[in-house]
Amino acid sequence: MTNKAIISTEHAPAAIGTYSQAVKVDNTVYLSGQIPLDPISMTLVDSSIEAQVRQVFDNLTAVCSAAGGSLEKIVKLNIYLTDLDNFATVNTVMAEYFQPPYPARAAIGINQLPKGAAVEMDGILVL
Repeated sequence: MTNKAIISTEHAPAAIGTYSQAVKVDNTVYLSGQIPLDPISMTLVDSSIEAQVRQVFDNLTAVCSAAGGSLEKIVKLNIYLTDLDNFATVNTVMAEYFQPPYPARAAIGINQLPKGAAVEMDGILVL
């Protein structure tokens, strides 16, 4: 039997489907994908890619905190972009939220994201 706990916080957007914001198993937390939704209004933030990336990191920060961790504890980060030309902006903003050593990471170009978002991120956190 695994030691499984559901992580939820009102400081990140509520799930818009059949999933949890995160699931903790022992000392590992699996973070669901976050898009740039404002957690209060549940609407997308400003259409600029920089604003969207910042909101995604803020949402991930809130879920990490609810799990008892922080962004620095993320060991794997997946980034989904509808336009890979925005990758440099993601790197610039990410450098404001993370310090070396950085997590392992993948950047994936995709056609479409929920609610018309330009970016989504998920990850794995180890406490």
